[in-house]
Amino acid sequence: MEAISKNFFLYLSNNKLLDRFAKRFGKRFGADKIVGGETFSQAIPLIQQLNHEGLQVTVDHLGEFVNCEAEARDRAQECTRCIQSIANHQLNSEVSLKLTSLGLDINRELVIENMETILEEAEKRGVTVTIDMEDSSRCEATLEIYKELKDKYENLGTVVQSYLYRSDKDLDELDACKPYLRLVKGAYKESGKVAFPDKESVDKNLKHLIKKNLLNGHYTAIASHDDAIVDYTKKLVEEHDIPNERFEFQMLYGMRNQMQKDLLNEGYNVRVYMPYGEDWYGYFMRRLAERPANIAFAIKGIFCK
Repeated sequence: MEAISKNFFLYLSNNKLLDRFAKRFGKRFGADKIVGGETFSQAIPLIQQLNHEGLQVTVDHLGEFVNCEAEARDRAQECTRCIQSIANHQLNSEVSLKLTSLGLDINRELVIENMETILEEAEKRGVTVTIDMEDSSRCEATLEIYKELKDKYENLGTVVQSYLYRSDKDLDELDACKPYLRLVKGAYKESGKVAFPDKESVDKNLKHLIKKNLLNGHYTAIASHDDAIVDYTKKLVEEHDIPNERFEFQMLYGMRNQMQKDLLNEGYNVRVYMPYGEDWYGYFMRRLAERPANIAFAIKGIFCK
């Protein structure tokens, strides 16, 4: 049933008709509980509150698979404005972005140009940028661009997904970059030719990747709501005497709030991933696919005022 549920919501995530419908009635379906707002200015008070509570943040302007050069440049400008606002408001926040929103599917030169514009501003303002990982067909290009840019910009991270077979080798190849990595399970529908088909294997590989990257001496963001993954990380860092300054837990805005507070009270670094923007539908559907408990957000939104 879990596999059926996941496939169902991943199918819905690519439905353009439902996307248009959802943009009209998003709040009723609980989108405002997991999205910081339609604009970054709407998200600022929420970030300030999270910072006040001791939580760090990373923001993501929602939208991907851009196939128009002008729109890709607009997306890059939005990222630079966001970085400027983070600095001007002295927010404890990083920026996450997707390369397809910056022109990855158009041409490589365009996405590199847009990324350098963003990273120049981020370096000047002291803001870290993380390149989100997308589906497996774009994994190789994403990592190659990351490695190229990491030679020039220190404040740059990326993401590795444990459901892909290739991820262990990717960690080996990234090792020389001294990478800042966010390790996740993965949320796209993938073929059994490239991805583990069962949750047990995905979880086992995530634990392996967490251990490998931490013992390699690299800063690691463990992005999971799974109690077993969190507990594994706690035991691992205690066993190997890894200081809290070398890793953090990351969780989605509006989800596992009590766990976020508990981890914070235990002295761990916790970062909240807060998306904002109008293109929230695909993001929301993938969150429902990741974790069946998230469906409660949608049900509550439908039946409760």
